[in-house]
Amino acid sequence: MTQEFPFVLNVIGQGAVPRAFYDILDRFGEPVTLRFLNAFDLPFDGDPAVILRAAREIAKDSRLDVNVVSSANRRKMLLVADMDSTIIGVECLDELADMAGLKPQIAAITERAMRGEIEFEAALKERVAMLRGLPLEALRRTYEERVRLNPGARALTSTMRAHGAHTMLVSGGFEFFTAKVAQAAGFDAERGNRLLDDGAQLTGEVGEPILGRQAKLEALESAAGALGIALSQTLAVGDGANDLAMIRKAGQNGGLGVAYHAKPVVAEAAGAAIVHNDLTALLYLQGYTDADITAA
Repeated sequence: MTQEFPFVLNVIGQGAVPRAFYDILDRFGEPVTLRFLNAFDLPFDGDPAVILRAAREIAKDSRLDVNVVSSANRRKMLLVADMDSTIIGVECLDELADMAGLKPQIAAITERAMRGEIEFEAALKERVAMLRGLPLEALRRTYEERVRLNPGARALTSTMRAHGAHTMLVSGGFEFFTAKVAQAAGFDAERGNRLLDDGAQLTGEVGEPILGRQAKLEALESAAGALGIALSQTLAVGDGANDLAMIRKAGQNGGLGVAYHAKPVVAEAAGAAIVHNDLTALLYLQGYTDADITAA
């Protein structure tokens, strides 16, 4: 039934029921329950932008995530995800700064960069320079004491991989953390920046070229090309301004570009947004049901 309609109204969150949205739709199909009283699809035919605005107005006082997606190619074959504040709950650089007693100063720069107020590469160099002399032991402590996967991370990767998708973690953070997080979360591949050290301490420099907004976009495009996957079969997700290019690229080519608990500049530009729910929402956006979702 869903395939008879070009679009799907996807609603996720506790208490999600289709009936609340019937009045804004002239022609719609049978609702599909993805998770009982927590997520559903409502296929429809109409102007997707108009329906999305109306549906979000209905849900504005709730904790529901409301999006409109195409009925075609729902399940994506390539996931490219940001790490900090997306797959994990912290910004690793800010936590390293805390080890050095510099968190307020560095976190302020991070916030401006993620909001798109300052250029990412320059902001990264400035922050790393402030960490010169930090013992390498601080990296291990930061990972062990501060880094935790966000809820739903393992379910996201394991479910998509079980259905044939390739998963990649691409971060403007550091490969020391991306390698460990990718393994913990179950990603197939990872990319990150390289912190330079003298064998005992950080030198305050980062390896070139810096992986920023353009490099994330190139990672999406190159991975899709290497795997023979059309951009319509990709899902890109992140929270900061340096994720915008890959999010837009996926969304503008029939794929899914998702802002996840994102900064305003990202949420406004993304084709879809998850504000209230955890990472399993990315599965419901693709039409997966609870019966499809696998444990890590």
